[in-house]
Amino acid sequence: MSVGIRRIFSGIQPSGAAHLGNYLGALRQWAKLQSSSDSVLYSIVDLHSLTSLQAPLLLRENILAMVTCLLACGVDPKKSIVFQQSQVSGHAELAWLLGCRTPMGWLNRMTQWKAKAMSDNTNVVGLGLFAYPVLQAADILIYKASHVPVGEDQLQHLELARDIARSFNSAYNTQVFTEPQPLLGEVQRVMSLRNPLQKMSKSDNQDMTRINLTDSSDDIRNKIRKAVTDCTGSVTFDPHERPGVSNLVSIFAAVSDSTPDKICRMFEGKQTVHLKDELAELLISELAPIREEINRLQTDRGYVMDILRDGSERAREIAEPNLAEIKVLMGIKF
Repeated sequence: MSVGIRRIFSGIQPSGAAHLGNYLGALRQWAKLQSSSDSVLYSIVDLHSLTSLQAPLLLRENILAMVTCLLACGVDPKKSIVFQQSQVSGHAELAWLLGCRTPMGWLNRMTQWKAKAMSDNTNVVGLGLFAYPVLQAADILIYKASHVPVGEDQLQHLELARDIARSFNSAYNTQVFTEPQPLLGEVQRVMSLRNPLQKMSKSDNQDMTRINLTDSSDDIRNKIRKAVTDCTGSVTFDPHERPGVSNLVSIFAAVSDSTPDKICRMFEGKQTVHLKDELAELLISELAPIREEINRLQTDRGYVMDILRDGSERAREIAEPNLAEIKVLMGIKF
């Protein structure tokens, strides 16, 4: 990649339709970044999803559902490369090559792994979960990405990718890898509507915990109305003492491109029920066009699959020469 080119890479797991946390934390930012970069790649990281057992038919549907959500949120396949990770074999191949150069101690320090190791019997946890950050590094480095849109909880993994790049460059006396820089989103965390101490998640069994991008207007009103707050009626922002209300204030601020302080002033003298009512209508206005576009795209499955196939081919055109260069440096390609 030429010096000075700004190339962005990011990925999202195919776990069905996206939710409000995905939209505010990533997808909205992804759409905006398309106009400020020379090269943009967004991947459906299906290999990462295999660290837990997936029903094959459901996984295929979830891959297409996530592509549909990206397109509906404004990701334009004419401006970005939208592709399926597993269809670019270089990701897995580079993960092995980098894994051979990555000390296990680095992976043992990963916060997410330590949390998993404490909660589960590591004798039955798959190697894929332990090596997950190395595949993440390969996802980024195979495209020599300069910037990665990332959330707070993934900063440690991006720093590992930088460490791996630096270590490889030093070992082989090269500058083949760019050390990617983080692009922190405007919204770091959207919390669960039912347990505001946890992040909003697609994996939560309770649908009431999240706003799905496919939710109807009535669904949105019902979920916001029943969102956990507290017994104090006023609207204030204090994530530690009032996490439920603060979560709703944060969402309101994010959707309206405002700040929590301004939202609290807007609702000064009003009750949390007024905040909930206005937030529900704001979300309906924001998400209705996205839901309608998702519904439209779901009727044109062939179009979505064509975008995925074309994007995967374009991604391979970038990845393959980069991987060949790395193999030459390592002495396994003539």
